[in-house]
Amino acid sequence: MAGYRADRVNEDVRRELTAILRTLKDPRVTGAMLSIVRVDVTNDLSYATVYVSAMEGLAAAKNAVKGLVSAQGYIRRELGAALKLRHVPELRFIADDSIEYSAHIAQKLNELERGGREHE
Repeated sequence: MAGYRADRVNEDVRRELTAILRTLKDPRVTGAMLSIVRVDVTNDLSYATVYVSAMEGLAAAKNAVKGLVSAQGYIRRELGAALKLRHVPELRFIADDSIEYSAHIAQKLNELERGGREHE
């Protein structure tokens, strides 16, 4: 039963953080096309690790993480109001390059597909 609650809280936190990102005015955050890839909340709900990726690459994601860390108080307050949790987890933001990596893989697949069409 506890596993279902943890998964539900992870997804709820990810969904609400995505909405909160749209309200931030920090240019480090708004300047990049950000996506929250995954959220891992500890069992006691004291910490949440948030994996952030940017379409522009890992450097943009790392810069956005700096902006998110500086806005952490605001983000936690908004998250607590949205989720009505007894204890809002402390957020740890980590830059991730999964969007850039998946775009690179898609580009390679498109190149292979175009190459296969030329040989036919």
